[in-house]
Amino acid sequence: MHTLQISIYVLVFLIALALVFDFMNGFHDAANAIATVVSTGVLKPQQAVAMAALFNFIAIAVFQLHVAATVGKGTIDPNVVDHYVVFGALVGAICWNILTWYYGIPSSSSHALIGGLVGAAVAKAGTGSLISAGLIKTIAFIVLSPLLGFVFGSIMMVLVSWIFVRSTPRKVDKWFRRLQLVSASMYSLGHGGNDAQKTIGIIWMLLIATGFSQASDALPPWWVIISCYSAISLGTLFGGWRIVKTMGQKITKLKPVGGFCAETGGAITLFLATMLGVPVSTTHTITGAIVGVGAARRVSAVRWGVAGNIVWAWVLTIPASAFMAAIAWWIGKHIL
Repeated sequence: MHTLQISIYVLVFLIALALVFDFMNGFHDAANAIATVVSTGVLKPQQAVAMAALFNFIAIAVFQLHVAATVGKGTIDPNVVDHYVVFGALVGAICWNILTWYYGIPSSSSHALIGGLVGAAVAKAGTGSLISAGLIKTIAFIVLSPLLGFVFGSIMMVLVSWIFVRSTPRKVDKWFRRLQLVSASMYSLGHGGNDAQKTIGIIWMLLIATGFSQASDALPPWWVIISCYSAISLGTLFGGWRIVKTMGQKITKLKPVGGFCAETGGAITLFLATMLGVPVSTTHTITGAIVGVGAARRVSAVRWGVAGNIVWAWVLTIPASAFMAAIAWWIGKHIL
């Protein structure tokens, strides 16, 4: 494989840009982990983001780097990777994240990054630069992750309803206020485990292209892992408040029992995907779980119009971020 020759300043700039994206990923997706626990009144926002940030970082010791390997080696042909492609991918993803954050739309940072990689690679070398196996797996989970979240969330809601059928609402509320702390922690763990690895994959891809790492290496350098987990945790700590309201109240009204079921269903989905090495959207997953909890109570409990608008954002994320990345790739060719 040809080693890319770039200045150390450009390399440092691109790594810093990747960490900015990672920070924004945590900032943008903080709502996924904390919206339910805040909206049900179990924790105050500041307490919730601190807890989520802590478990985002703890994930470093729990999950293997299968997702990082998929992003770093299994999405686009390593031979087309250069500083322009990485720049285009990151700028495209960041621009889409800022746009959707501003309008309070819970889109996927993960798929914005995948779309960015696709757009920049195609702009440079055409569709032959894409690795179909990795992309098909990722695109399939655009449908599967919210579907699994929906299924697990609704199953949890039905099971809990059966188990506590003879309990008083006050007693159920008291129990699930405590249990929701556990479920929110597990969801944050899954979020950190899956999402931080995507940026690890991007930096690893860049280091392989520049000869600072080898494609045969089993793991990226330790400083890459620490930096990425730290960046996403800090982003979560600052929180994306515009999206919390959409996730926590606009889709369906949640009580602690519903919040517990949604977070648990979402966490199961994230754990499964991370073990399989699939870079899924935590946004899609928790949205599917929340809809599943609402639908398990009654179909009319879900505001399907809001859910439909969110789905449109999912559909547009990869092509929109790919388009922005292609433009950013062209700009990068002239300024880097």
